[in-house]
Amino acid sequence: MYAVVGGDEIPATLDEVAGVAGEPPRTVTAGRLAAVVGSVPLEVFGDAPLRRNLEDLDWLEAVARTHDAVVSVLLRQGAVVPLRLATVFLDDDRVRDLLHERRDDFESALALVRGRTEWGVKAYCDRAARTAAVAESDSPGTGTGRGTAYLRRRRAQLSAQETVERDAAARAEDIHRRLVRGSAAGRCQPLTDPVLSGTRDWMVLNGTYLVDDTRTDEFADTVRELGTALTGIRLELTGPWPPYSFAGVERDTS
Repeated sequence: MYAVVGGDEIPATLDEVAGVAGEPPRTVTAGRLAAVVGSVPLEVFGDAPLRRNLEDLDWLEAVARTHDAVVSVLLRQGAVVPLRLATVFLDDDRVRDLLHERRDDFESALALVRGRTEWGVKAYCDRAARTAAVAESDSPGTGTGRGTAYLRRRRAQLSAQETVERDAAARAEDIHRRLVRGSAAGRCQPLTDPVLSGTRDWMVLNGTYLVDDTRTDEFADTVRELGTALTGIRLELTGPWPPYSFAGVERDTS
């Protein structure tokens, strides 16, 4: 199961994309909702083989890309509530049961994401640059003797080294608060392990934001302004993405 759409927003065609097993995606309807699904082989997506396959990073990457490609096609045609990778049901009837049981949740999620897209903002901190900025802001003026002023500046630097993590966390919180004001919803996600992110930079914010499609330029401008306002803080904007962070309907399924 790839995603849920409104019954009046069933995509006109899904011919341009194949599913995770090369299958043609199709729809299963229930009332005012429709699920976009694909029939996949149990020898690959059954419980035991799926657990093994999810540990194969090459397989996982390929399947994740294909899953996202299907969801992205749907997103271009209307509001979509994407399901997590490898949400598997035994037959269409169980998909219909889910649509009936979770109707209110899906309809609320569709209302939230309609006309909006997810964007990601990551904030990275240059520890040395931020430490120097904190020390400078705490450093006293030069009205006293040079020796005394030097000692005070040195104490400010040492103090800044001890407080820079609190400072960076506070700056990240302020950035997130500002970005939430310019979006319909926002969430702080877990910080990414440097090994997974491919960068050695110190990440202090991993935020996702649901932004009105009519305000994306304004949101991007805000990110740029915030990224230039703070010494030692670098912002990275990614997207647009399907609204995975704001579906709000995940559960264990079978």
